[in-house]
Amino acid sequence: MVDKAALGQAGKPFAMPIERGKIREYARAIGSSHPDYIDADDPVVPAHFLTTTFFWENDTGNPWDRVAMSPQRGMHAEQEYVFHGEPPRAGIRLMCTSRIDKIYEKTSRSGNELTFVEMVTEFRDSRGVLVAEAKMTAVETGEA
Repeated sequence: MVDKAALGQAGKPFAMPIERGKIREYARAIGSSHPDYIDADDPVVPAHFLTTTFFWENDTGNPWDRVAMSPQRGMHAEQEYVFHGEPPRAGIRLMCTSRIDKIYEKTSRSGNELTFVEMVTEFRDSRGVLVAEAKMTAVETGEA
């Protein structure tokens, strides 16, 4: 069962270097041959590249464990990326912070209780300017 005390909890900030080779590897892995990802000296990141943040966060960077969502009844529901200007390019280092932003309930059409949890990760440049946000939404179904 989701622990509503997790609302507002944040992980410790962590760095995510944006590397040219990793952008190329990611583009190839998703089947893209777009020159902005492959051929540029300072390639731009594909939107969903920010998901790789999970490789950079340390044990304290992700507050998700505080949610205590049931692994049997919980599931990933949605992923959204918002860019506040151009997407990041290779050669920069982003500082990332993840927080549990929302916890709310809805009733399904069949009358079951659903608990939604949204985690937001902010990506900031070296000046502290917000470059992008990733919002992950998960849902836990009520008791069977």
